[in-house]
Amino acid sequence: MSEVGRRWTFTRRDTEPPVAPWIRTRLRAAPGAAVALALLVLATVCLAASFPRAVDRYEDAGLRRAVTDATALRTSVQMSAPPPSLGATQGERESVLRPAAVRERYERILKVIERPLVAEPGQSAYGVRTTKTLEAAEKWLPRPTGLPAHMTLAAQNGLAEHARLRAGRLPRADGPVTATTAELEAAVTTETAERLHIEVGSVIHVPAVERAPLAVRVTGIVAPRDREGAYWATQPILRTPSLVRLPAQGAEPSTYWVGTLLLAPDAAPALLGTPGAPARYWQLAPAPSALTARELPRLASAIAALESGPGLLKVRALTDPEADASTDLDDVLASYAELRSGIRPLIAVAAFGSATVAAVVLLMAGGLAADRRRGELTLLRARGVSLRGLTARLFAETAVVAVPAAALGLAAALLAVPYGRLSYAVWTAAAVALLACAMLPVRAWLTHRAVRVHGAREDLADVRPSRRRTVAELTLLVLASAAVYALRSRGTSGGSGSASGSGDAADLDAAGSGSGDQLVALAPVLIGVIAALVLVRLHPLPLRWLARPAGRLRGAVGHLSLARAGRTSVSAVLPLLALLTALTTAAFGGSVLAGVADARDRAALLNLGADARVEVMGALPAGLPQQLRSASGVREVTPLSIGYQARPGTGVETVPLAGVDPEGYARLARGTHLGAFAADELKAAGGSKASGASKTAGGSKATGGSKAAGGSGAPLPALASPTVADRYGTGPVPVRLEDGSEITVRITVVRELTPAVSGTEFLVVDRAGLGAVPARPTALLLTGDHLDKGALRKAAGPAADVRLRADERARYVDSPLQSGAERVYAVAVAAGSGYAVLALLLALVRAAPERSALLARLRTMGLTRSQGRRLLVLEALPQALLAAVGGALTGWAAVRLLAPGVDLTAVALATPGDTPPPGTAALHTDPASLLLPALAVLLVATGVAAAQAWWTGRRGSVRELRAGDAR
Repeated sequence: MSEVGRRWTFTRRDTEPPVAPWIRTRLRAAPGAAVALALLVLATVCLAASFPRAVDRYEDAGLRRAVTDATALRTSVQMSAPPPSLGATQGERESVLRPAAVRERYERILKVIERPLVAEPGQSAYGVRTTKTLEAAEKWLPRPTGLPAHMTLAAQNGLAEHARLRAGRLPRADGPVTATTAELEAAVTTETAERLHIEVGSVIHVPAVERAPLAVRVTGIVAPRDREGAYWATQPILRTPSLVRLPAQGAEPSTYWVGTLLLAPDAAPALLGTPGAPARYWQLAPAPSALTARELPRLASAIAALESGPGLLKVRALTDPEADASTDLDDVLASYAELRSGIRPLIAVAAFGSATVAAVVLLMAGGLAADRRRGELTLLRARGVSLRGLTARLFAETAVVAVPAAALGLAAALLAVPYGRLSYAVWTAAAVALLACAMLPVRAWLTHRAVRVHGAREDLADVRPSRRRTVAELTLLVLASAAVYALRSRGTSGGSGSASGSGDAADLDAAGSGSGDQLVALAPVLIGVIAALVLVRLHPLPLRWLARPAGRLRGAVGHLSLARAGRTSVSAVLPLLALLTALTTAAFGGSVLAGVADARDRAALLNLGADARVEVMGALPAGLPQQLRSASGVREVTPLSIGYQARPGTGVETVPLAGVDPEGYARLARGTHLGAFAADELKAAGGSKASGASKTAGGSKATGGSKAAGGSGAPLPALASPTVADRYGTGPVPVRLEDGSEITVRITVVRELTPAVSGTEFLVVDRAGLGAVPARPTALLLTGDHLDKGALRKAAGPAADVRLRADERARYVDSPLQSGAERVYAVAVAAGSGYAVLALLLALVRAAPERSALLARLRTMGLTRSQGRRLLVLEALPQALLAAVGGALTGWAAVRLLAPGVDLTAVALATPGDTPPPGTAALHTDPASLLLPALAVLLVATGVAAAQAWWTGRRGSVRELRAGDAR
């Protein structure tokens, strides 16, 4: 017999009363909520786990591209040992040059290299070569200025594997080769054979020491299999002969050819018999597939150890006490680290914004579940359930749904992004799963700490903020102010410049981590949080002001909607926080993406000056401008006469000088916003070409030229850059042109930019004031839409350089580091916007049962369906309007506040070895990013409210009016 309440039941002693499992019962009671939670956790875990792997993928791809694009001469680690000591016997000196000895030391060197620096066996090489060129006495070798050709002898391993035989056979060494060997066999590359007129069977004699010259017979001509591979490109002289210029004063410099004869590896000892100072060398090509961005500091340490550290000491112990190692790979890594340090803070801003919105949505989902089960949990607490037991049961109940969903989300992330570190993805998925499991228990613990039968009212207009909340808000305000100040003063890439040109591990580590720390990356999020808290505090005031005049209007819909909007629960701070954070992040992210696109367009325009540029070294054909005007898409053609070697004044400095037609060029400058000016400011006196002649350097007259504009002798008006204007002032300045003629100009207009010439130094004058030769057009600037490069190239001819603005723009997105970061940023912003919409939907769903009951009651009092729709729309409109307007204003303020510290150069214009134009990668406000998300919030809020009113009207009011039914 057992007692349950006041009722007595009789059961058998050997049986237990049937008890339904808690978890199964709860999941069966609300399957829709469980499925919704699972989908939310799955999507969040998939996005969160994919993020670090996507970052790893594009960073590693960018590093490998940087190493691959750099020449092998820079990236290969080259080690060399001087010629064998003269104190050793001849046999000992010959033995160290033999292939077996050189290969043995190569294999030992490979063991010295520290990971993550890994040599690629297929492109690494070793051998013996002469460090001094040897003069070839054959007169049939080309002699451009009468000097004999020189040769380098190299016995490098792996010639058969890295070259295709074009003629003859590969060289070999018959019998033992010593320093006294009189004749050797060699091969040459196709480029060497073509330029030096070498054929199979040719014999080239090079000097020997104290004996007759060494004869080298060419037995084969080979073509490199991979011309740009490290085997050939580390020492380009092996495949391509070089024309060496000797320094000369005044007279034409003397030149001579230097080529390479490729010997068999067994022939290396014969180099001791020449004055070429033979040396052993080992060149190690890094394997790009083994390089990862996360190991950049360790990679720099390994390189430094080989160049001047413990690694070099080990190499010297294995090879020669005077062995040396050198490489520019550390500079390549430093350049990459500097680029990455400018991109990482921007990615962190998007990541923190999206993560904040996602966390708020998870908290809102927990709050929705807690509110839905408030009566149930209150009843359990009233019947004696402990707080610990209640939270444990809720945690287990949520974990049954969240943990499998997190596992599926992690699996989806691994399939979507198969590359990257697994540990980061697992820890991120675990964090999201833990948050999802803890949100309902924590909310229940906070709400039901004390046993209550009825809860207090939580109207937004009535509840006073507590002191703790005030302190927390002030703390967030201080943090936001500190983050904004740090970002404005230091910038997103400040401090990373120390990595440029330095390969130290500490510098690379600092550059890789980026100077924008976590607080700086949180700046837009903190601004959104502060704005949300301020709006929540100010929200009741306008509603109270509007409720009074609305109460005097006819009808109760307006007054009732404002009264209900003013009595919204204080829990509405989470939806508002999610919306403002998402709108701020979307506005900031959209402005970043728009700024990147605008910066690339601007940089391409600065380089070309128009939508297309056609330029030749000499003069353009006379009919080409008219022919291009009739091409498809071309609106206007502006001819230019550009001389890049004009010499103003009496100095030796050269300044590019462009002769233009003032009317057309002024229209072009005004249309491209590149130094707009009035055409009259540049017109020569008289407005047309004079019939006189311009003076040449010797004082004679250049026919067809003009002495001055209009023949009056007045200087030509000139448009100049600030640098040129500061140097030469505004007085008359003589300018010697490339053809030897001379003009006089006076700088009347100063502009920082001009379409004709990119750079900080230029002069622009009226072509009417130039002579016939310098006035001939050498370039054409084309404006238009959808220009056809093929048609333009066909019309301009093969000698012309045709460049389009679209092609120039594409040059700035060549790095996987840039394109990958841009894609990740766009996905993060889109995910944040999606979570914001979900937060808005959760907020509306949370109040849906109460609104349905309200409509049912009001319909019994005579409220029509159209009035019910207006009531719900007007009730939802204040919060939606507050979020939309507040989000737009907050996004605008965030961009304006943070713009001085945000540098988009790395993600927009980073090109190895090039310096982007100044001021072209600044952050500015994008109107579409501000307005479109705000309008979407309004549309979603009003649309959901109208749909709810329509659906409630179709269902009827009977169920909603039943007392005690769960809603």
